[in-house]
Amino acid sequence: MSDRIVRLIGLTGGIATGKTAISNYLADACGFPILDADIYAREAVNPGSPILDSIVKRYGAGILLPDGNLNRPELGSIIFCNADERQWLEQQIHPYVRRRFVEETQSCIAASSLVSQDTQDLGTKTQETGFFHPHQKLEQSIVEKKPGFCAKADTLTLVLVVPLLFEANMTDLCTEIWVVYCSPEVQLERLMQRDGLSYDRAQARINTQLPLAQKCQQADVILDNSSTLESLFLQVDVQVSRCEI
Repeated sequence: MSDRIVRLIGLTGGIATGKTAISNYLADACGFPILDADIYAREAVNPGSPILDSIVKRYGAGILLPDGNLNRPELGSIIFCNADERQWLEQQIHPYVRRRFVEETQSCIAASSLVSQDTQDLGTKTQETGFFHPHQKLEQSIVEKKPGFCAKADTLTLVLVVPLLFEANMTDLCTEIWVVYCSPEVQLERLMQRDGLSYDRAQARINTQLPLAQKCQQADVILDNSSTLESLFLQVDVQVSRCEI
């Protein structure tokens, strides 16, 4: 439908700031489709893929596990200590990730158009017959509650989870940018606990990304995850409700 609004939320932040907690909440509580850069990045290096072949050619067969999959910890030990190697790897993977975002976004929009047409057809049937068959009522109810839609504004909302949204120059894929923030001290502590890293290794990984303060400067929405998940989700609810105004 021509008046349908497509809302593309670019969800980003620093490593270990809480992006996954928010994306899971948006999927489970709101029913929004989640498009995840990490999933696409993993697809890019599946066994037999051209990108994995390039990685093996550059680093040797020792970069693979016995089953043929990429040895991610081994690759991480290379790229997190060498900016040139990290840049080379990103040049291989980021174009693939961008292409997958475009494909999946277009696919979701096309699917939502079919749902909108179904809704329109149901209304036409009602006007022609003067009543709803019980099955038509059920079908309309399902359509109205289809995940990803805000009923009041006929809005399709997609969430693009992109940890390197700014670094990979993918901001053009979104209509709004949400940055998950916490203090540098909290971020470092969470990363060390989550991944079992030493202080130096955790700090090195944080340093590979754009500082959180700079990301916040470019955000449309800043979600503060310095406190509890309850507090974080309340902030998310406020932002989600904007599509119902």
